[in-house]
Amino acid sequence: MPVSSFDITRVIRPNILRLEPYRCARDDFSEGVLLDANENSYGPAYKSNISCDNGQIHVEPQADRLQLHRYPDPKGYEVKQRILKLRPSVGSVDNVFLGVGSDEIIDLIVRITCQPGRDSILITPPTYGMYKVVASINDVGIVKVPLIVEDGAFQLDVDAVIAAATGDSAVKVIWLCSPGNPTGTILREADVRRVLDSGFGGVVV
Repeated sequence: MPVSSFDITRVIRPNILRLEPYRCARDDFSEGVLLDANENSYGPAYKSNISCDNGQIHVEPQADRLQLHRYPDPKGYEVKQRILKLRPSVGSVDNVFLGVGSDEIIDLIVRITCQPGRDSILITPPTYGMYKVVASINDVGIVKVPLIVEDGAFQLDVDAVIAAATGDSAVKVIWLCSPGNPTGTILREADVRRVLDSGFGGVVV
């Protein structure tokens, strides 16, 4: 589907679209003592000299360059800025998403796009095993379109992928693993572009 005609609101589950973003003090403040965060304003206990003199407790915090006693920026702005230096074509921090490994991101994509017990994902085995695990955990169907394996090609059967994805309205996500796991092969860019331009109304990852 051409980018100009892609509407993300038609892909995301309605209940997810209705969510109000969670906000914390870190969204508005980056320094000072934030009482709502239960932070130790004296610094990490293991880096503080604590003594008691006549019933009075004295705390001498030591310098902590890493600020490990503070909650980090929940949006990872500084990390994203560094990523942009490596990938300037991305354009903006708004286009960078951080996760705790790929497994968390896979799970989040499935959860925000697929209705449990109704929707499906499409995978191209042999491929990364977590796609199937995450789908099973979230009660999401799995459509399998095997890779072309003759002569060790391990490439997309593009016509079959497009037919399966566009012929079943329940398919919400197509997973194209490149480099392949466990195959190690890189999918042809022209094949991926054909899938993107096929008219499929879901998400291609």
